[in-house]
Amino acid sequence: MTEGRLMLWGALVAAVVLVTGCSGTASELAGEYWLEGVTPQAVAEHLQIELPATATDARAAHRRGHDDKLLLSFVLPTGDVDGFFAGLRSEQPLWTATPFSGAAGEFERLGLPEPVSAPGARRAQVCAPCIQRDLDFLQLAVTQVDGTSSRVYIRAFD
Repeated sequence: MTEGRLMLWGALVAAVVLVTGCSGTASELAGEYWLEGVTPQAVAEHLQIELPATATDARAAHRRGHDDKLLLSFVLPTGDVDGFFAGLRSEQPLWTATPFSGAAGEFERLGLPEPVSAPGARRAQVCAPCIQRDLDFLQLAVTQVDGTSSRVYIRAFD
């Protein structure tokens, strides 16, 4: 085998080993990963949000990467939603619209249905950029769980 062919063969073998040796997801390969053991309280503190005392079934996730993604969700009595939202000092009111379009599968990580699938979901852009919270943006969605309770979905990039 000539030296040129030997070098080409070596490069090909190295490329195959490199490709087949990388078994992570695209996010993992990009240096992104989900933190383990993240608590709703920790995410709420990071977002500078006070988790309401009446909140139940709180769930959270935090993905590290170039831009950290933070997810927080909890159930509130429907009558407490507007008061919680007012405390966020949003740039706009909650309105009925498709929440988090283009963000499919995020809240599945928390074992929750995506808010985009809920009829009558309300959403708001709380801030972008969020100077006071030192975040790129913070968005909120609210869906009705039953006649007396609503689920709040919050996502942010830091």
